[in-house]
Amino acid sequence: TAAFLVVHRGRIVAERYMPGIGRDTQLESWSMGKSLTATLVGILLQEGHFALDDPAPVPLWQEEPDDPRAAIRISDLLQMSSGLRFIAPRDPDYTPDKGYPDHMYIYTGAIDAFRHSVTRPLQFPPATEGRYRNSDPLTLGYVIRRTVEGLGENYHTWPQQALFDRIGIRRQVLEPDPYGNFLLTGYDYGTARNWGRLGLLYLQNGIWQGERILPEGFVDFVSSPAPAWSEPVYGGLFWINGTGEWNLPWTAYFMAGGGGQRTFVVPTHDLVVVRLG
Repeated sequence: TAAFLVVHRGRIVAERYMPGIGRDTQLESWSMGKSLTATLVGILLQEGHFALDDPAPVPLWQEEPDDPRAAIRISDLLQMSSGLRFIAPRDPDYTPDKGYPDHMYIYTGAIDAFRHSVTRPLQFPPATEGRYRNSDPLTLGYVIRRTVEGLGENYHTWPQQALFDRIGIRRQVLEPDPYGNFLLTGYDYGTARNWGRLGLLYLQNGIWQGERILPEGFVDFVSSPAPAWSEPVYGGLFWINGTGEWNLPWTAYFMAGGGGQRTFVVPTHDLVVVRLG
């Protein structure tokens, strides 16, 4: 463990770091960035640019009247149940002869990751199959970029202005692909305190110092079971404790990344716990 932080009732009550690591050290946070994507979507929802049940504004999907992808909603993408075909090594039927998995290609292929995601065909009807895939948060990244740039704003500075400045985060790195798309599926670097602040925003129901940043009901949405998943383990780009995997109340939910990166939000105990390492 490189960093450990506990926030109780809005105050840091415990904080520890391994030698060479401190409170200002930005650490690789991996897929916790998916929850950051959810937060940026939430801000655009709060601003009224689209609604959870709206079809995802992807022009490619609207070009042909019979394109089944046109039925994919913002909520389906948040709940990783779009149905887009996105090959992953964890697929039960995956073999190398099926090609390099999309799930990793978006990191290693030097490609436009957003375009790669929105051009995938449909494998399952939307909202019928819940699967952990990079395609859905990357497609939301496409929606975020298209919306922000459509407003005439700078996509690369917008997260700082729209979110980080408002909750006191000054040191967060979002790494892009060669086409300038933030790869928040895994390439993001933050301090333990940063993730503690983000967790606190959710603990406070999307409100920070009296200002509503996320729409009413959004925190409940991301922390509730996604209907298309076979077990109650996933919400809206957050993992949930619906099966009691963790020794925490079933209402606890969390951001998670490879290597044991975790930010737990425990509403019943007014608690946020961050572990990086």
